Amino acid sequence: MTQNEVIEIFRKSGALLEGHFILRSGLHSRQFFQCALALQSMPDVEKLGSAIAEKLRPLGAVTVVAPAMGGLVIGQEVARQLGVRFIFVEKEDGKLVLRRGFKIVAGEKILVVEDVVTKGGRVQETLDIVKAHGGIAVGIGMVVDRSNGSVNLGVPTFSLLALKVEAFEPDRLPPDLAGTPAVKPGSK
Repeated sequence: MTQNEVIEIFRKSGALLEGHFILRSGLHSRQFFQCALALQSMPDVEKLGSAIAEKLRPLGAVTVVAPAMGGLVIGQEVARQLGVRFIFVEKEDGKLVLRRGFKIVAGEKILVVEDVVTKGGRVQETLDIVKAHGGIAVGIGMVVDRSNGSVNLGVPTFSLLALKVEAFEPDRLPPDLAGTPAVKPGSK
């Protein structure tokens, strides 16, 4: 799957937004990838999941773990495409945790799958959970890498779309963003 094909899925679904946005990382941006909109069409999810799965298949994982909420749909599809187990981590008291009776056994080879990464905070939290439970993170897959590959989490990483999207600290906004109300679309 080419980057242009991925962008086309985002455009046709209305998932590529323009404006003034506050990202989960706290940074501000003119663009927002609302993956939930792109991942509401199961034929598109199947295409995206297949493309990620084929890149990650050689890593030999037996489990896919995704941070909730964003990574759930694509993580489950990647696991389905690979024919492996799927689990997720979710927020509890403001931090990601492994719940619902999910277990990771020592030495278990695990892939982390996320929808969008800017600074990699949620993926790093997920990697830390895998390590704390004795698992071995063998790779990371994502639909969109907003850092254009600059985030290094210490394991092989693959994205379908890698872009360097401008992002700004809240106290260093360019004039056009400073004069425009910010929205946080990922939380609504």
